[in-house]
Amino acid sequence: MWESESESVSGRDYGNGVLSTTKHGVKTDGFEQKGQSWYVETDIPSDLLVQIGDVSFHLHKYPLLSRSGKMNRIIYETRDEELSRIALNDLPGGWDAFELAAKFCYGIAVDLTATNISGLRCAAEYLEMTEDLEEGNLIFKTEAFLSYVVLSSWRDSILVLKSCERLSPWAENLQIVRRCSESIAWKACANPKGIKWQYTGRLPTSVSSPKWNEMKDSSPSRNNQQLVPPDWWFEDVSILRIDHFVRVITAIKVKGMRHELIGAVLMHYATKWIPGLIKEGSGSLDDCSNSSISNGSSSSSWKGGLHMIVSGSRDEVPPTVQAKDQRMIIESLISIIPQQKDSVSCSFLLRLLRMANLLKVAPALVTELEKRVGMQFEQATLADLLIPSYNKSETLYDVDLVQRLLEHFLVQEQTESSSPSRSSFSEKHMHDANQRGTNLNAKMRVAKLVDSYLTEVSRDRNLSLTKFQVLAEALPESARTCDDGLYRAIDSYLKAHPTLSEHERKRLCRVMDCQKLSIDACMHAAQNERLPLRVVVQVLFSEQVKISNAISSSSLKDAGESHYQPLVSNRKTLLEATPQSFQEGWTTAKKDINTLKFELDTMKAKYLQLQNDMDNLQKQFDKITKPKQGSGWTAGWKKLSKLTKMTHLESQENSPHAPNAEPTRKTPRRWRNSIS
Repeated sequence: MWESESESVSGRDYGNGVLSTTKHGVKTDGFEQKGQSWYVETDIPSDLLVQIGDVSFHLHKYPLLSRSGKMNRIIYETRDEELSRIALNDLPGGWDAFELAAKFCYGIAVDLTATNISGLRCAAEYLEMTEDLEEGNLIFKTEAFLSYVVLSSWRDSILVLKSCERLSPWAENLQIVRRCSESIAWKACANPKGIKWQYTGRLPTSVSSPKWNEMKDSSPSRNNQQLVPPDWWFEDVSILRIDHFVRVITAIKVKGMRHELIGAVLMHYATKWIPGLIKEGSGSLDDCSNSSISNGSSSSSWKGGLHMIVSGSRDEVPPTVQAKDQRMIIESLISIIPQQKDSVSCSFLLRLLRMANLLKVAPALVTELEKRVGMQFEQATLADLLIPSYNKSETLYDVDLVQRLLEHFLVQEQTESSSPSRSSFSEKHMHDANQRGTNLNAKMRVAKLVDSYLTEVSRDRNLSLTKFQVLAEALPESARTCDDGLYRAIDSYLKAHPTLSEHERKRLCRVMDCQKLSIDACMHAAQNERLPLRVVVQVLFSEQVKISNAISSSSLKDAGESHYQPLVSNRKTLLEATPQSFQEGWTTAKKDINTLKFELDTMKAKYLQLQNDMDNLQKQFDKITKPKQGSGWTAGWKKLSKLTKMTHLESQENSPHAPNAEPTRKTPRRWRNSIS
């Protein structure tokens, strides 16, 4: 990470970073290495061989016994005065830490640096080099160097924490990890304007960034302090192992760091350590991060590591060991993602979810990650949703996963809309109105996303009709103001599944509302032989109604302009999103629009002509039927008046003769017959 790790401490005024002692029983000029063996440069023959792995040290008992309680116990508890060989294979820090400890016992000056202090501190604890044996022993001096030199420096804290990776659990038990994490957290939360130490983070793009070998001699305090970006600490903490990185981020959270910055550093770390997470053609960030570390660090312990994993194709599972390490990283990152909604991007969450499914992450953590995606599902893109199915499913893409994400989104929307508010009535009313508008816009964006996803996955011949229908009907009807996208998905599904029965095709088309189709979509559907006949009839009826409404409103200029303008934009948008297979039918449909409008005008004129003819026929019919009705009633009234007069005359004559009485009886009979 830096050009020289040793230069970070050497030359400091803590004994000049050098430990030495004058109390030793063997006069020596130093140690000499011959192959895998170390010898003390002295005339006194060695009487003790210490074996650590493949490396052996030919030493003397007295200098070690005077400072190490463990060496005392090993030699004297065995009760073997002739003991001349000791194996310390479990010594933390390995043979290089023991070399420094042995030099300290002989009184040879030892240079303390940020790279060797943690191993030497753990080795001193292992060897029990306490103050009980001698004042100013190795434990005291290494502890003082840690507290007063390392923890006050940003990059020394990073380097010491990095070196603790091979010292578990000793570094953890000695609180080295905790103290370094706290120190890093405090400095990361500091105001960027007050930063006076060196860091590896890149400067803003408007300023030319110096090379790392030039940057070690400069600091932000010498330049403009405004140039220090808020993410200056990302690159440094990203070199840490995942467990130590989690410790640092947890400490930063406690100190109140903004959740946007925490989410950003998580994405930076994941991009650096999980190669499969990077989209194709966007690996520059990872390359830049790795090159800055490789060029700036001289430590051999950092060669290799997870960031050196090279994955093949995006869908290949890495080798077992690497997959295990990456799975641990993903599980740790999921557990520390901030709870706030926009802490990380939805695209990052979906890519992380894809890798989690690929690497078989714990189901509980996968479910938690799915809920996080559901919280901001409206921000997703189609490319991120096309997650392959890794669980040996018949379908190419994981449609069940998208269904679960959509369910989490709807649950989240329902929870937000029903959450109680403590504000006043007017404020609550305004908040509810804004919330409803926001939720509706989010649902509309999700509806467009789901329609595009259905269009893409519908080409899979193994996609069942039930899965397609359930996903299409998951959103409420209010989420779609136009069903053109859904129609494209249905037509694509019918193309990929030509063996569907008539009943299945009707069932498929039932998810679409023909009244929500645009004129262009109606024109295409009217010529679509794959649709059921009943659906075509519904589309034609809807099309005629829309065209009729459009023509009837064209007489008003303002209304016409406001009506036809969105039709043009909708048509352009629809054609841009239409697959290539739809273009031919839609081009023909556009040519027929003017013809249909002319035919509609002709039909309208014929209808008016028929209405006029109907009115004329009605008038003629009234003229013909009126005399007949008048003569019948007139004849009836005349007969009635005659009978009335005859009856009146007969009553006046009062004739007793029978012949005159007989006609009188017949007359009423004639009157009744005439009336009938």
